[in-house]
Amino acid sequence: MTSVLIDTNIFIDIFGRPCAYTSWSGNMLKQLRREASFVLSPIVWAELAGLAGSEREMSVLTAPLGLIKETLPFEAAYKAGLAHVMYRRQGGARERTLPDFLIGAHATIRAHRLLTRDPNRYRAYFPDLEIISPETHP
Repeated sequence: MTSVLIDTNIFIDIFGRPCAYTSWSGNMLKQLRREASFVLSPIVWAELAGLAGSEREMSVLTAPLGLIKETLPFEAAYKAGLAHVMYRRQGGARERTLPDFLIGAHATIRAHRLLTRDPNRYRAYFPDLEIISPETHP
């Protein structure tokens, strides 16, 4: 069985206000559930903190997904730091970049696929990462 790390924006699509990607995200989770285990990064968990009234409530919301909570490997943290340095040297702004690099590096180091609706930065800095997005799975 393969594994898929789920990006924050997928959880927001499912548990937040309805948006243009709510159906796509829900359908991808249903489809992938048959062939993959779902991985939760502590970085994604941190980004979800404001989505529910408490951590317990967030745990209850996500429980049906059977998420595997996986710690961030140090090797991934270092790889994310290098990607962030490269991004900054190329003139990238600081806003919200490091969490994305940590998520992308985590998925890369552990050989997870990444389910996201925002693949551009991941693709640019983690070219070996298999990305599942609206572009690759319309």
